[in-house]
Amino acid sequence: MKLRVLGCSGGIGGNLRTTSFLLDHDVLVDAGTGVSELSLAELKMIDHVFVTHSHLDHIACIPMMIDSVWNMRERPITLYAIAETLELLKQHIFNWKIWPNFTEIPDVNHPSLRYQVIGLGETVMLNGRGVTAVPANHVVPAVGYHLDSGLASLVFTGDTTTSDDLWKVVNKIENLRYLIIESAFPDREMELAVVSKHLCPSLLAVELGKLKRDAEIYVSHLSPGEMDLTMLEIEKSARGNRPQMLLNNQEFDF
Repeated sequence: MKLRVLGCSGGIGGNLRTTSFLLDHDVLVDAGTGVSELSLAELKMIDHVFVTHSHLDHIACIPMMIDSVWNMRERPITLYAIAETLELLKQHIFNWKIWPNFTEIPDVNHPSLRYQVIGLGETVMLNGRGVTAVPANHVVPAVGYHLDSGLASLVFTGDTTTSDDLWKVVNKIENLRYLIIESAFPDREMELAVVSKHLCPSLLAVELGKLKRDAEIYVSHLSPGEMDLTMLEIEKSARGNRPQMLLNNQEFDF
């Protein structure tokens, strides 16, 4: 399996893109503004989209992607998320008011989009690739994803604050190779991090202290204008784990 980082920032501006990852050639994990980096030919090949939660920076490009390729495809794109997230997308995005309902285009018998609930702890197998929803703790219902090739695994936490349930799951993954976890704010904005259920460097250090597996750790969702400060604080507070900043176009083979 190969995971390519299309976007990993907490915002936009310049070369910053919000959260999205391309798994091999046909699967997206979240679909923020990073999806706009893909060519039309690449967009046409996307068959599956796994969404961590309903916030705009993680779903922004789903409507436009489907609108761009629906008439070039012979089967619908499958959108996977927990039930609460799918319901929010149905109510607030694909509702004919914000965006067309592509479960009815070109008609209900031949939709361009289909919804598939994935329950917490449930694994979807796609040609030998396992995608499992793992716990997250955010201001809206949310999950992370465990991607397993059989040889090695990568866990993407999505947006989360402190979560003992997450580490109970992660610490059972014997073939864990990579962990992508967020830190949205520097410590001077800890109050905001707590209220919005994100992490900041000191909170991240506590969370990483719960990790019992040996894995390479990468930090995503850094706020524009505060990335260097946040990473400096992370380096000081989480020294033993040696987290690195996640970068656009970075690739992980596992």
